[in-house]
Amino acid sequence: MRRAAGPVLAVTVALVLADSAVVTLALPAILVHLQTTVGQVAWVLIAYNVVLALAAVPTALLLTRRRPRVLTAVGIAVFAGASAWCAVAGSIEVLVTARCLQAAGGALALLGCLELLVAEYGERRGVAIWVTAGVVGTAAGPMAGGILTQAFSWQAIFVAQVPVAALAVPAALLLAAPPDAAADRHRPALRPNLTLALLSAALTAALFLLVLLLVEGWRRSPATAALAVSVVPLAALAARPLARLFRPSHEVEVATGCLLVAGGLACLAFLPSADLAWTIAPQALVGLGLGLTIDRLTAQAMELRLPRVRHAGWTIGARHAGVVVGLAILTPVFTADLLDAQEPAQEAITSLVLDAPLQPQDKVAVARALGAELTAQQGRVPDLHDAFGTLDLDPAEQPAADRLERDLGDQVVRAATRAFRDSFLIGAGLALLALLVVVAPGRKVAP
Repeated sequence: MRRAAGPVLAVTVALVLADSAVVTLALPAILVHLQTTVGQVAWVLIAYNVVLALAAVPTALLLTRRRPRVLTAVGIAVFAGASAWCAVAGSIEVLVTARCLQAAGGALALLGCLELLVAEYGERRGVAIWVTAGVVGTAAGPMAGGILTQAFSWQAIFVAQVPVAALAVPAALLLAAPPDAAADRHRPALRPNLTLALLSAALTAALFLLVLLLVEGWRRSPATAALAVSVVPLAALAARPLARLFRPSHEVEVATGCLLVAGGLACLAFLPSADLAWTIAPQALVGLGLGLTIDRLTAQAMELRLPRVRHAGWTIGARHAGVVVGLAILTPVFTADLLDAQEPAQEAITSLVLDAPLQPQDKVAVARALGAELTAQQGRVPDLHDAFGTLDLDPAEQPAADRLERDLGDQVVRAATRAFRDSFLIGAGLALLALLVVVAPGRKVAP
């Protein structure tokens, strides 16, 4: 069991950071199951990141004053219990509360695992394992959540975490690390932490808005969307071997990563169609950028700075504050753009109905059914299929109605794709701001 303790704790790190975005593809299912609103269900995602950002530094301070073994086990146990509570939540208020508790336990588990991994593997290897596990978890979270939601239910996302976390509790108790209170003090590394925050805000567009576009805008199933966004974690894993081939300096590597993230998000803003193949190359750019930046910046923010866990707390706080800022900036933008897109979309829908080869009375029936659906789904990308399911048409007119439904669906998809354009461009702009922080003159951060 002792030999497996390190890998189990590394998986726990990935799990905690995956939870920052793991529910993204499950949000539509949660919305329907808990009979809530779009604004309320967004807090299932936001609350976790807010609490993790706020709890990271205080948790780090606690760990510098106590031996981390027991505290880490307690944090993992709280995370596991809160995950089980999430799975049985019967209302949106209970689910958001459980997510807050999950994040609080996750902060203690995440930072405690760092100290235990360093004690087990040594400074350089322990930090590298902790950082890599975090990158993989962050990138793979939406994909894992989508697969579990499609195969089972949204509750399965949280059920699956309980046994993994339960195994990590005894693993944490098997390892020991001394308190770090006597270590030298260093100021937080401002530049890499600021870059991390800006990049995390930019990556929100890829890890949150893209999957929302696929599921809500393009009407792909959670499993299909999960498979599509698997490009990001795969590209992130490939980034480090590619970097070793070219051996760039740390600053060049991070600058290149920021530029790749910005380029990938800009490409997502101008997708020519709703074919999933068009998203592969932009996602690969984002994934490569993520793999080149997050681990390198985290290492820069932590290396040679003591106490280690306190500086890890600053990096975690910066990253998740960036996620919250990204959600705060991008969510109102794409929501407003969806509302702005409704009027021209409705005009196009009206034109298609008028031009359809249907009897006048059937056109009126179609228009009424579509109007009811558009009103009921205001503020969302509408699914017009149910409007056609209520019609009683002559069998001879059914092929024309089917063709009209396809044409209307294509029009809605085009409108949804355009509605996400500004948000992706803002995400690209945030990545370029991160690039400016990297290349701005000033005192260099220790590599």
